[in-house]
Amino acid sequence: MDQPPSLDEFDHRLLELLQRDADTTLTALGEAVGLSASAVQRRITRYRASGLLRQVGVLDARQLPSVTLASVLVAMEREGAKRHAAFTARMRAAPEVQQCYVLAGDWDYLVILATTSLAHCREVAERLFVDEGTIRRYETRMVFDVVKAGLQLPTRAAGRRRK
Repeated sequence: MDQPPSLDEFDHRLLELLQRDADTTLTALGEAVGLSASAVQRRITRYRASGLLRQVGVLDARQLPSVTLASVLVAMEREGAKRHAAFTARMRAAPEVQQCYVLAGDWDYLVILATTSLAHCREVAERLFVDEGTIRRYETRMVFDVVKAGLQLPTRAAGRRRK
């Protein structure tokens, strides 16, 4: 991954606005942060070039009745860089895996799955988590309702917010 750019106050404010609504015009963004539209465009180009910002379409799972979400807790059988690398490569390659996090504690990973039915979820779980002995156990928790699904990330350390 590329080194993210160093961020100034304009960047923090711009990124906060872009995370709320990526369709905001350059002019409106510039007015909101105190920059020209061309300066905003240069900064957005820099964010994309560094890998900090990527543009994707985000769908609302609540509006797609065929979407079945599940969280899966995974505990590995043994520690080992090769085993973890193989597992993370499998997670990255699976289109049903929406998110995958390394955890501290009793569980090694938290995986968020998006499938089309309970049967599909079971098939995906068996394909991804039943292997040749590298996974000790996994627990699948079905998602009944989406209370909040957000993608916004903080761009500055806590306590450093602008007033």
